[in-house]
Amino acid sequence: MTKRYWLMKSEPEAYSIDDLKVDGSTCWDGVRNYQARNFMRDDMRIGDEVLYYHSNCKPPGVVGLARIIRASYPDHTAFDPKDKHYDPRSDPGNPRWFMVDIAFVARFGEIIPLETLKKEEGLSEMVVTRRSRLSVQPVTLGEFGIVKRMGGV
Repeated sequence: MTKRYWLMKSEPEAYSIDDLKVDGSTCWDGVRNYQARNFMRDDMRIGDEVLYYHSNCKPPGVVGLARIIRASYPDHTAFDPKDKHYDPRSDPGNPRWFMVDIAFVARFGEIIPLETLKKEEGLSEMVVTRRSRLSVQPVTLGEFGIVKRMGGV
């Protein structure tokens, strides 16, 4: 299967690229949007590469790179009433929500702000530059390469 490329958003106060660097890897849990879930469940594979994006901060933007290290599996947080991502409609026998595991690859020297991405030639069709609020979104190989170069990696 062909390697794919993704952009995954996280609020830095919840889980930043620096947290991922310290931890080395993490599960990407708590996604509660069906389209984002479908990308993780149906399309992400081990070895796929990720642009790590800090959202809901000033400025929002890409801060580094990660890699998918475990393909989708049921998101256990959906079954735990004490977890903030609990979904009472989710059933362990027929899971509704899924997650993947990612590993740290690199941190950019500086954030690449969304406004900079929007101005960069070759990124005008990138999902994130088109006002998408999706927390998990596909990125083309060309877009990935442009952003990676912008990050100095």
